[in-house]
Amino acid sequence: MKKGLLTALFIIFAGILAACGSSSSQGDQDSKVITVGATPTPHAEILEQAKPLLKEKGYDLQIKKFTDYKLINKALASKDLDANYFQHVPYLEQEMKENKDYKLANVDAVHLEPFGIYSKKYKSLKELPEGAKIIMSNNAAEQGRMLTMLENAGLIKLKSGIEKVNATVKDITENKKNLKIENNITPEMTAKAYEANEADAVFINVNYAIQNKLNPKTDSIELESPKDNPYANIIAVRKGDEDSAKIKALMEVLHSDKIKEFIDKKYEGSVLPVTE
Repeated sequence: MKKGLLTALFIIFAGILAACGSSSSQGDQDSKVITVGATPTPHAEILEQAKPLLKEKGYDLQIKKFTDYKLINKALASKDLDANYFQHVPYLEQEMKENKDYKLANVDAVHLEPFGIYSKKYKSLKELPEGAKIIMSNNAAEQGRMLTMLENAGLIKLKSGIEKVNATVKDITENKKNLKIENNITPEMTAKAYEANEADAVFINVNYAIQNKLNPKTDSIELESPKDNPYANIIAVRKGDEDSAKIKALMEVLHSDKIKEFIDKKYEGSVLPVTE
C-alpha cells in the first residue's frame, strides 16, 4: 500500500516538474527580451542601431559586449545569450569541432569585414623585402584567409587542390621572398603588434583595426576582396532556435535598409552590409 502511494506521488511530482520545465522553456521562446553577445566594434554598434527598430516590433534588445572571442560561443552554449554576433561560418565550425558540446547554428549573414594587412614601413605587399617578417593571429579558422591574401599578391603558393579556408603555413609550397610568417599571438593583440612596429606587416581583423583608430580602407596596404568571400559575419544561435519569433524579428531588422544605410555611412567601405 505504502509502495503504491509513493509511486503515485512520484509520478505526480515528476509530472509537475516536467510541466514547469516545459513552461519555462516556452517562456524563454516567447520572451520579448533578446540578449545578444557581440564584440564592441562594429557588432555592438550595429546592434545599438537595431534597438529602436526592434522596440517597434515589441522586443527589448539587450547587448552583452565581449572582447575575448572564446567566451562568446561559450556564453551562447550555456544559455546566457539568445544569440551572438561576431563570427563567420569557418570560425563557428572550428569552435564546434573543438567543443563537442556546442550545438550552435548559423542563422544568416549580416555583414562582411574585409581583412586587412598593415605596415608602418611599406605601402604595398609588393614592396616587402626578402626575409620580411609578417605577423598573423593564431586564429585557426582564419589562417587560410590570410595565406590566401599572400598568395593572391603573388608572394607565396599554397598546395594545389587544398581548400583555401583550411590552409595552414604547412601548406605553403613556394615562398618567393622567404617571408618569415609568425602566427603565435591572439587576434586582439595584432593591432598592438602593429603599433609597436614588431613586424614588417601585420594582419589585423577589421573590428580590432577600427577599435585602434585604423581605417581598413585607407590605412591597410592590402584589403581582402569581398568577391565570393565565405567570411561574412553571422548571427549564431543554439540549434533549434533558428525559427523562433524573436530571432526572426532580429534578422528582419538587421537586414533592413536602415541598418544597411548605417553600415555604409558609418564604416565607409571597411564594413560591407550583406545584400540578399
